[in-house]
Amino acid sequence: MSVMLTLILVVQMLSALAMIGLILIQQGKGADMGAAFGSGGSGSLFGATGGANFLSRTTAVLAAVFFVCTLLLAYFSNARPVASGSVLEGAAVTAPAAPVDASTASQIPGNGTAAKTDNSVPAAPAK
Repeated sequence: MSVMLTLILVVQMLSALAMIGLILIQQGKGADMGAAFGSGGSGSLFGATGGANFLSRTTAVLAAVFFVCTLLLAYFSNARPVASGSVLEGAAVTAPAAPVDASTASQIPGNGTAAKTDNSVPAAPAK
């Protein structure tokens, strides 16, 4: 699957670069008017009108290839295996802590019945 995605991505990048080059080579609509009245542009590589048709058709084909590659990449990026799960599902399960014995809790200072025998409220500090 990874090889196919890489291949589709390479085809998409090459078609994008070729489209950019072809679009920059093409002349605008206003350049046709100058060629019709005898400007120097009529002696081009593809002839007076042949270049526009060839370049525009090639650009359209490259745009279609780019569009199909983009759709395929979007489709394959959303296609996930059914067995995949959350990262948290694979987390280690720990056993609950053992209950604390009451006899050992009385050994901790401040715990137990003998720890606090004076129930009087301490006096407020003098100002």
